[in-house]
Amino acid sequence: MSHSPDSWGTRVGLILAMAGNAVGLGNFLRFPVQAVQNGGGAFIIPYLVCFLLMGIPLLWIEWSVGRYGGRYGNHSTPFILDNMTHRSFWKYFGVFGIFTNIAVAAYYCYIESWTLSYVYHSIRQTFSGMSQGEVANFFVSYTDVEHSTTGIPYEAVIFYLLCLFLNTWILSKGLKGGVEKVAKIGMPLLIGFGFLLALRGWTLGDSGAPVGCTDCNSSLGLDFLWSPNFTSLTDPKVWMAAAGQIFFTLSVGMGTIQCYAAYVRSKDDIALNAMSAGWMNGFVEIVLGASIVIPIAVGYLGLDWVKNNAGFSMAFQTMPFLFDKWGAFLGTMAGVMWFGLLFFAGITSSLAMGTPWMGFMRDEFDWDNKKSAWSFGALVLIMGLPTVIFFQEGVFDEYDYWAGTVSLVVFALAETILFSWIFGIDKGWDEINRGADMRVPRIYKPIIKYVTPLLLLFVFLGAMFTPKDNDWKRAFTEGWELDKSSIIGNITHQGLVANKDYVADVFESEVSGVVAGVRTDRGKQQLDIADPKSGTVIKTYEFTAKQTLSVAQGDAVELLTPLATGTFYNKVLYTDMSRLYLVALFVFIAMLVRKATRMRRQTGREAS
Repeated sequence: MSHSPDSWGTRVGLILAMAGNAVGLGNFLRFPVQAVQNGGGAFIIPYLVCFLLMGIPLLWIEWSVGRYGGRYGNHSTPFILDNMTHRSFWKYFGVFGIFTNIAVAAYYCYIESWTLSYVYHSIRQTFSGMSQGEVANFFVSYTDVEHSTTGIPYEAVIFYLLCLFLNTWILSKGLKGGVEKVAKIGMPLLIGFGFLLALRGWTLGDSGAPVGCTDCNSSLGLDFLWSPNFTSLTDPKVWMAAAGQIFFTLSVGMGTIQCYAAYVRSKDDIALNAMSAGWMNGFVEIVLGASIVIPIAVGYLGLDWVKNNAGFSMAFQTMPFLFDKWGAFLGTMAGVMWFGLLFFAGITSSLAMGTPWMGFMRDEFDWDNKKSAWSFGALVLIMGLPTVIFFQEGVFDEYDYWAGTVSLVVFALAETILFSWIFGIDKGWDEINRGADMRVPRIYKPIIKYVTPLLLLFVFLGAMFTPKDNDWKRAFTEGWELDKSSIIGNITHQGLVANKDYVADVFESEVSGVVAGVRTDRGKQQLDIADPKSGTVIKTYEFTAKQTLSVAQGDAVELLTPLATGTFYNKVLYTDMSRLYLVALFVFIAMLVRKATRMRRQTGREAS
């Protein structure tokens, strides 16, 4: 090959880049929400057990697999895996290591662009004086690409393009000149911002409690998150959630760690490096991530409110409202730090997602950094625009489920079996400890061979056959009915009870209740369906001016009651379109791998 090999500049830079790959939006947004939804302290014990028995072993596996492949000049997962076995089909499992990163980057850069936009709006003090409902509606308006919160047409698209351009430009500078430099700047800033905001979460107490709120105390939020609950050890739902969080938080099962590790020298330590990156990520998640959103929200809104409303969108729909209570200057600074923290957490992870594609194109087609980076940017743009334009139609969620969840488990399970049972645990163990500054405790050898694959198999089968309402006890005692959230339930559209046609001239209600409100917002008709007893809004529908409502305020509606007439492109159309798009991407990469394999045979570069 005519291009000189890329490399890391320093060990510190490598560890920071690896930590940056792992430390992402999930540390600050997903972890605290998962903890709240799974009983607070009840979540911590399964989380730590999964970290020690699945997370750390997967880190060692992926670091050693990557370094092993790098010794033979391979920097992408298809041919890294091909190096480890004489059966060529394993390289097609390696396609997941490129596919997942492109598909995840497609929507991850969109979340990243939200943080960039919210930094801008924090500086402009856009949220000053807004009620909580207005702040929440701001986010809904922002994700409607036809609406602009700044006067800039297609604002969400503009910020997405800006964010994607920034990622691509940095990637074009290579590992040492781009990724490593950003990690050295971004990670210290991220941790610094995190400490300052966490300090507020630790010290807020009940000073922000409104009159009459008896559970508005940040200490209650911290106690809820950090007090262990041993009853969780018998709850499969909590174990599933904890195992899933490990994938998100450590970025294992993606293919990025292998590609980063492929650029380390053959005698460089990986055992300690993997531990350092893993524990740094755990510290950021458990100590900082758990000390910001939930405690601050509890301090102002109460523990019961947080338990009932905790969700991913709290970061955007609640935090600006809470920061505004700190006054103009401190509120602006808190907004810049919070969304700046999220931006740095996001970009250090999204940069890692570009390296598998770049390593593949560099190794197999002799492309330089610039050509590889800009082609990655183009692919992400093609895949990502539907998540921006059709965000409210569920395209974003489909990408997240199939590429950001299911693919991770499939690839992690495959590589663990390959490493422990086909490549061989003895060879694998020697590879993990080659050049190590610390010897890995020998107890981890049987853990890697037996416990980690079984845990991964448990996670995969649990996701495939999730029982209704996640009630495992009832499933084993009364009969197994699949939940609509299971993999099989998703494939078969099990949760779809209304609006099953791609295109229809009538839109049917998906819930029963009463029409509680009809209003016009952003030039669109909005319809609220509420519970007739409590008055709580169950579902809000939005229709264009060209569609005609069939119901009025106060009308009772049942499941399948016609709500409006006109031309409707139902969500199922966008769902299946998203899946076809993802399948097409996987097939495209697999075809490139097949072409690269033929080229290797012609030039005598087959796997050793």
